[in-house]
Amino acid sequence: STFDVAVVGAGIVGLAAARELIQRHPSLAFVVLEKEQELAHHQSGRNSGVIHSGIYYTPGSLKAKLCVQGAALCYQYCDQKGIPYKRCGKLIVAVEHDEIPRLKALYERGLQNNVPGLKLIGAKEIQEKEPFCRGLMALDSPYTGIVDYKQVAQSYAKDFQEAGGTILTDFEVTNVEMAKESSPESGDGLKYPIIVRNKK
Repeated sequence: STFDVAVVGAGIVGLAAARELIQRHPSLAFVVLEKEQELAHHQSGRNSGVIHSGIYYTPGSLKAKLCVQGAALCYQYCDQKGIPYKRCGKLIVAVEHDEIPRLKALYERGLQNNVPGLKLIGAKEIQEKEPFCRGLMALDSPYTGIVDYKQVAQSYAKDFQEAGGTILTDFEVTNVEMAKESSPESGDGLKYPIIVRNKK
C-alpha cells in the first residue's frame, strides 16, 4: 500500500501526532504502523496515569506552558469522549522545617506557571484531606488528576480511523530507505519518498 505519511509506533504520542496531522491535512493518506498486536502496549499503557498540573517546570519554559495547557486539554478531551478520570488532587508535604522554604518556592513557581487552585495548607488541613498523612505544611494542587492513558490512546486511534486513517498492527518496521527523487510532475509534494518495509 502507498501512503503520504506513515507514523511508526501506536503509543499515545504516535496516535496523538497522527490524529492531529490527519485533522490538519485531510487530503493526505495516513497510516500508523505498530509492531505489537495491540495499541499502547508499552509505556502508554503502563504508566502512573497522572495528569500533571505543571508545578515543577521552570517558569516561562515551553514545558511549563505545555504542561498547564495540556492538562486543561486532557480534561476537556476526556469530557467530550466520556473517558473517566479523577481530579483527585495532590499534596506535596514538608515534614521537616528546612523543607518549608523549598515548598514555598515551589508554590511561587506554580503560581508563575498559572497552575490553577494552588494553595499552601497547614498541619490541620493536611489531616483533614489525608488522615494518615503527617506534615508541617503542604502544597495543595487540586488540579492534578489520574486517567487511564491507554483508554485515551485508544480514543485517539478511533478519531484517527474515523477521519480516514489506517492503523496496521503486528507490523514491525525493519527497514526504511530513501527512494529516488520524485519528478516535479508527480504532484505528490514529496520530494524524497520513503519506503518502509517489515519482515513479512
